[in-house]
Amino acid sequence: MYSTCLFCHTELGANEAVEHFPVGRRLAFDAAKGRLWVVCRKCERWNLTPVEERWEAIEECERAFRGTKLRVSTEHIGLGRLREGTELVHIGAPLRPEFAAWRYGDQFGKRRKRQIVMAGAALAGAAIVVPFGAAAGASLGIGVWNIFGITRSATGYFERNRVVARLTAPDGRPIIVRLHHVQDAMLLRGDREYPWGLRLEHGIGRNPRKAWWQYDAQSDHTVVHGEQALRVAGQILPGMNFQGASKRQLKEAITLIEDHRDPDAFFRAAARTANRPSWHYESRRGTLRQLPAEILLALEMISHEESERRAMEGDLQLLEEMWKEAEEIAAISDDMFLPEDISRRLDEMKGR
Repeated sequence: MYSTCLFCHTELGANEAVEHFPVGRRLAFDAAKGRLWVVCRKCERWNLTPVEERWEAIEECERAFRGTKLRVSTEHIGLGRLREGTELVHIGAPLRPEFAAWRYGDQFGKRRKRQIVMAGAALAGAAIVVPFGAAAGASLGIGVWNIFGITRSATGYFERNRVVARLTAPDGRPIIVRLHHVQDAMLLRGDREYPWGLRLEHGIGRNPRKAWWQYDAQSDHTVVHGEQALRVAGQILPGMNFQGASKRQLKEAITLIEDHRDPDAFFRAAARTANRPSWHYESRRGTLRQLPAEILLALEMISHEESERRAMEGDLQLLEEMWKEAEEIAAISDDMFLPEDISRRLDEMKGR
């Protein structure tokens, strides 16, 4: 059982309401499909729980949700709050747009609010600094606009070099992905030999002798295709969408997903869009920054859902293997207590 977010590594907290799964302050569950998520309250991402830890917890969540009076519901999705503060999201055969709006609305909205707050703080800081900066600039021969330019350049430098993901290269090397790496990542359309892919620039580790502001000593690029590219996309796209989204942009992204249900086809279509000739930004051709905001949002959403679907397929495979093993044990147990002549007669009836 994990206790930190799989995406931002923040503590998920604990609850006393669900005995079989005491992790998290917001749990989302789908009893019909056997899915249970822990929703991170910092980044609002949904963490799918291991299959062996779901079933009793889902039953507890179902009973608790039905027993609470503090809840709001639509036909397909409901949100309830228990007395001790745990929130439960009940999912029952939701339509995809409604489910996507519930699942991603909070996290994209939270990113957007954070950017607004940061922008407001920067303006407030500028209002305080300008009078002093003007006086200092007058004595040093530096204009107010130059002070703004220096401040903006410094802020942009640190923002572009912000770490957005730490991954492992195909050869096993740990790699560091910064915001400017993500913006320059290229979508590869693929061909008959290779599926669609990603070409990702990145740093290689950190030189321990360097200070924190001195970034990666080395840089390189990695090319990944297919399923591996999908996993990498799911990890780096939140860095691209760090500004969040409005309700209109979220709605447009969901519409795009509805029109492109096959993830591979959607990424190939996005690669074609990114590779269209652009007289104004030819240097950006093929990169993620060339794509409109709604496409980037849709790519992040569909990569997460597809990774989760494949994880569920792995769960089903595990269950099938467990069922086969149990069936073999049951067959051996049954044969142990049958007389030999009856076992022989049963084999004849089965045509063995």
